[in-house]
Amino acid sequence: DVSTFNVITEDRLPKEVIPLSYEIQIDPDIEAKTFNGNVEIHLKWVSDSKKVYFHAHLDLLIDHRKIKLTKINSSNMSENENVTILRGSRLPRKPIFVIYLKEIIHKGSECVLKIPFEGYIVETAEALFRGYYTNSSSLEGEAYLATNLKPNNARRVFPCFDEPGFKVPFTVSIARPKEYITGFNTPLNRTIQHPLLSGYLLDFFDKTPPMSTHTIGFVISKLEMRDEARIPDSQTIPTIHIWSNNISSDSLEDIQTKISNIYTTIQQFVNVSLPLATFDIYAIPDLPTVNCISNWGFLVVRESELFKKGIFTIAKELIYQWIGIWITPEWWSDANVNKALISFLASEIVIDIDGGEEFNGKYPMTILYSLYYELSKRYPYSRITGMKQESNSFHIELVIRMLKYAIGESTFKKGIQSFISDYKYKSFRSQDLWNILSKQAIEDKTINSDFSILDIAESWLNISRLPLVTINRDYKSETATVHQKLYLRERPHDVPDQDQMLWWIPITYIRQDNLNFSNYNSYVWLPKTKQIHISNMPDKNQFIIVNPEEIGPFPVNYDEPNWNMLSNYLNTEIGRENIPVHTRAKLLHDAWNIAYAGDLSFSVALDMTLFMKNERNHIVWNPVFTFLDQIGRRIDISSVHKKFELYTIALLAPLYEDLGSENENEDAWKTDLRKLTKTFLCRAGYLPCIKAAQSEFEIWLHSSNPDSENPVQREYICPVFRWGSMKEWIFGLERINQFSKLGLQSDRTFLLKMLAKCPSQPEKIHHLLELAILGSNSNFTESDKILIVNTLSTESVGYTTLLHFVSDNWDTLYQMFHNKTNTWDKLISSATGKISTDDGYEMVMALYTKHKDEFGSAKHIIERSLHNIKEEALWSRQNFPVIEKWLDCFLSKA
Repeated sequence: DVSTFNVITEDRLPKEVIPLSYEIQIDPDIEAKTFNGNVEIHLKWVSDSKKVYFHAHLDLLIDHRKIKLTKINSSNMSENENVTILRGSRLPRKPIFVIYLKEIIHKGSECVLKIPFEGYIVETAEALFRGYYTNSSSLEGEAYLATNLKPNNARRVFPCFDEPGFKVPFTVSIARPKEYITGFNTPLNRTIQHPLLSGYLLDFFDKTPPMSTHTIGFVISKLEMRDEARIPDSQTIPTIHIWSNNISSDSLEDIQTKISNIYTTIQQFVNVSLPLATFDIYAIPDLPTVNCISNWGFLVVRESELFKKGIFTIAKELIYQWIGIWITPEWWSDANVNKALISFLASEIVIDIDGGEEFNGKYPMTILYSLYYELSKRYPYSRITGMKQESNSFHIELVIRMLKYAIGESTFKKGIQSFISDYKYKSFRSQDLWNILSKQAIEDKTINSDFSILDIAESWLNISRLPLVTINRDYKSETATVHQKLYLRERPHDVPDQDQMLWWIPITYIRQDNLNFSNYNSYVWLPKTKQIHISNMPDKNQFIIVNPEEIGPFPVNYDEPNWNMLSNYLNTEIGRENIPVHTRAKLLHDAWNIAYAGDLSFSVALDMTLFMKNERNHIVWNPVFTFLDQIGRRIDISSVHKKFELYTIALLAPLYEDLGSENENEDAWKTDLRKLTKTFLCRAGYLPCIKAAQSEFEIWLHSSNPDSENPVQREYICPVFRWGSMKEWIFGLERINQFSKLGLQSDRTFLLKMLAKCPSQPEKIHHLLELAILGSNSNFTESDKILIVNTLSTESVGYTTLLHFVSDNWDTLYQMFHNKTNTWDKLISSATGKISTDDGYEMVMALYTKHKDEFGSAKHIIERSLHNIKEEALWSRQNFPVIEKWLDCFLSKA
C-alpha cells in the first residue's frame, strides 16, 4: 500500500557503515507466538566512525551485552580480532539501535556484526504473523506463519539496515515443526534436525541475489502442492508451483494457465527474464487484512483472488517482481512512481491479453474523472490524506500513459526494457526512469534533442494540479493560439501563484478532414509557457479535436464555432461512428466541466448533450449522471429546477426504454446503466417510475407487520418520499420510531437518510427537524441528529429549510448545542455551506449579523460560508439565466 510508504518517517541511517551481506537464523514458535534468532551482518566502513547504527523495532528484544563485532582480515577474509563494544542502546523514540565502540574503525575496514534477538509473532498481516484457515479435508483449523515486511517491517523481525536502497545477498535458515513446510525466496539447499528444538527441523536455503530487506519473506504452513507443476511452453519462464488447501486439479490447471499467460505476456513486454527457476504461489483461504503479499520468487495470496475472473491484480503483483523487487526504489519518496508504473504496465498487459475486459471500457476514464474533480478544487485533499496518496499515484500513472503516447509505444517499451536491464539488482530514483525514457526518445527521434522527459515529467509531478488548455482559432489565417492555465472548477479561483503554474503539454490534434484516431504522434509541444501559435488548421467549416482519447490528463476548451461544429457532427450517425467512444465522452465531459468552471457558456455545454438522445454506449453516458447530479443540486430557483427535471426526463427516458427489462445473462455495464438511469428518472419525477414506486409502497402501507418486512426496493424509497404524500412520508418516519432493536442498523440508517434527503416539500423536512432536533423523542440519538443535518446539506430544499429552521429556533438550538461543538459546527456548516444565491446570502448575513457574538466554535464556519456564497451567487447570476433560456428553447421543441 503506497499510502503507507508516504507516512514513513525519515528514520534514515547514517552512511558511515553499510551492509554487504546477511546470514540469518530464525526459530519461530508457532504456539507461543514468539521467535528468536541470530543475525550476522557483514559490514563495510565508508568513512571513519566509532558507532554502528542499524534498525531494530522497539518490539525486537536485543541484549547489547551479547552483541559481538569482529574485524575481517582483508587478505584472507577471515575474522581475526574482536572490537570492544562500550555499550548499545536505542535512540529515543526511534527504531534505531546504536552500538558505541571503544576505537575508531577506519574507512575501508570490514567487520562482522553478530546480534542475537527475540521477538513476537503478531496476528495482523505485517512483520511475522500467524493466521489460521480451515483444512478442507479434516475441517480442522490449521495455523500458519508468514511475513509481510513492506514497507519497513523487516526491523520487527531481525536487526537490519531497513532501507530499500541497501540491496545485498542473504543466507537464511529457518526452523519449523517437522509436519510443516517452509517456503522462502530461494530453493531449499538442505535440512537437518534442529540441534536445540525437539520436533523441529532446520531448513537452509540458497543464498539470495542482492535484495532489499522488505523483499525477504517466508511461509511456514501445511499447504500442499499435490498437482504436478505446469510445464511452461517457454523455457524462459519459471515453473509455477501452487501451494493450496485442496484446490481441485481442474481449478489448479486453470489458475496455472492464467498465471503462466500473465507471466509470459509480462516477460515479452519487458524482454528480460527473471533469474528464477520456480515461482511459488501460496493460496491461503483466509489471509487477513491484505489480498496479496509479494516477495522475491513467491506470492502469498488470498485464495479467492485466484478464482476471480479479472487478472489486473495478479498482473500488478507479478510485475512487482521486476519493478519493485529486482529493481527497487532507493527510498519511499519514489514509491509512488514505482506503484504508478506497475499499475500502468499491468493495465497494458490486461488490455494485451483480453482487451481489458474487466475494465469494462472505463480505463483510464474512471481515475481521470476523479482527478479532474479533486485537483480542480481550491484545496485538494484537504480532508483525506489516504486519498491524496492514492490520487497522487493515479496522477503519475496518467502522466506515464501520456508519455507513452507522446514518444510512441515502441520507444516507450524499449525505454522500460533498458530501465529494468540497467538497474537489475540495484536501486533507482524516479529521475533515472525519466532520463532513460528521454535518452531512448532522443535516440529514436521521437522528441526534439533539446527536450528532456525529466523536465516534462517533473512539470506534472511537482504540481498537484492539472492544466486547462484553450484553443482559439483564427479562421481567416487558418492558425490557432494554444493557451494553458491552471484548471479550477471550484470558486473562488484565488489559488496563490497560479500564474506560475505551467506544464510541458503535448498538443495532439485531429482535423475533421483527416479523422485518423490511430496516429497520435502528430503533435507539437506547449512548453512551460503561457501560449504558442500553431498553423495547419483546417478551413472554417472543419472542426479540430485536441487531446483525443484523453492522451494527456487535461481538459480542452475551444472557441464557440469549433464547439458548435463538434456538436452538429456528433448529432449525425456518421459523426458518432467516426469519433471513438472515449473521445465522445471526453468532449462531453470537458464541455460541462469547463462551463461549470466559468470558462464556457452553459448553452454550448448543453448543446453538446443533444447527441445523447441517440447515444447508447455506457462509457459516454458515464459522466452524464455526474453532471445532472451536480447541476440539479445547485439550482435553487424552483422554476429552473422543474425545467431541468423535464430536460433530464427527455434525455434519459429514450435510453431507459431502449435498455428494456433486466436480463439474467446481460453484461454488468447494462445492468449498472439501467439502474443509474432509473434512479435519475425517478428523482426527476418520471411518471412510470413514481407509479411503480407507489404501487410497491402501497403493499408496505397495508402490511400487517410493516416493521418486520419491507417489500419496497431500495431504489423506490426515495421517489415515494420525494413525490408522494405526507401520509406516505409519515409512514416511513413511524418505521424509524418502531424500529426493532434486532433489526439491521444499516436498514434504519438508510431509511432515515432517505427521509431527510429525498423530500421536495419543505414541510416534511421541517417536521423531521422539529421531531428529531427539538423534540424529546428518545428514538433519535446524537448520531442520528448529525446524520440528518449532514444529509440535508446535499439537497437545496434540505439546506434552505435547515437555514430557516436555525434562524427561527436560534435561542433553543443555541442552548442545546453550543457546548457540543461537533453537532453545533455541523449544524451551522450544513445550513450555510451550500447556499449559492443572492437571497440565500441575505438570509445568512442576517443570521450572522443578529447573532455575531454567539457562534462560538462555528464563527469561522459561517464567515467562510459568507465569503463562498458571494462567489457562488455570482456564478448563479451568470449561469441560471443562460441555463433557463436554453431549457425554454429545448422544451419548446421537445
